[in-house]
Amino acid sequence: MSVTFLGLGNMGGPMAVNLLRAGERVTGYDPVTAARAAADAAGITIAGSAVTAVAGADVVITMLPSGAHVLDCYREVVPRAKPGTLFLDCSTIDVADARAAAEIAAAAGHLAVDAPVSGGVVGAEAAKLTFMVGGPAEAVAAAEPYLRHMGARFVHCGDAGTGQATKICNNMILGISMIAVSEAFALGAQLGLTDQALFDVASTASGQCWALTTNCPVPGPVPASPANRDYTGGFASGLMLKDLRLAQAAARAAGVDTALGQHAADLYARFVDLDGPGRDFSAIITSLRENGTA
Repeated sequence: MSVTFLGLGNMGGPMAVNLLRAGERVTGYDPVTAARAAADAAGITIAGSAVTAVAGADVVITMLPSGAHVLDCYREVVPRAKPGTLFLDCSTIDVADARAAAEIAAAAGHLAVDAPVSGGVVGAEAAKLTFMVGGPAEAVAAAEPYLRHMGARFVHCGDAGTGQATKICNNMILGISMIAVSEAFALGAQLGLTDQALFDVASTASGQCWALTTNCPVPGPVPASPANRDYTGGFASGLMLKDLRLAQAAARAAGVDTALGQHAADLYARFVDLDGPGRDFSAIITSLRENGTA
């Protein structure tokens, strides 16, 4: 099968390489010169444009920054794709945009799946991503071999847009829980607790959660957490803010009150404004400890 991969950045580049390693014929395109060069060095055939990249493709995979990028891309390339092409979007975008993209593809006679990912760059490089998949059963079945080439697990969450819905709901939980864990460590320190003592209790008690036991926001208790590397690597604060904002947009559209989700978005917006978008999202604890407020 012929696979076109549009968006060869930090996530898309390794994902495309894993498809190539699995034996697929992969053509790629990215507007960024460095991304194209890296993909070319890895053996991916580089097209001169997105439109030329999709010519003759059986599968078109996109990994793009926003819903606007995805919709612009689909409007440009869908009319140029051969009948029955599978469009597989792995970007993290608004639920409404995901459904609109699926409608563009379906209206032209193509299959469409939204499949945002969890696992970050490390997961992309190791083909250990988890995909949250939305779309009709026929399209998901067609996408399954490619998802397995790029990841370790996928869950079919429902119809078009439900992959995105799952991703933003999950990350809203994650953002809120990281703030709660960070506040607990900040409070514990002021009350005379060592980080290790609090971790030893909470990690085996009712406070246990992924933000504590895997991505602990203080150095020491979990040696692999980004806190031990000055919060480099991991899941960037700017991406957490993006996902929290997507969750709030979906909540407003659905008429659902997500007060804690909104507060988490506000806190991360303030933190990113002060600290920048690059460090791991657990770095929000540094603002709590240094300034007494996020």
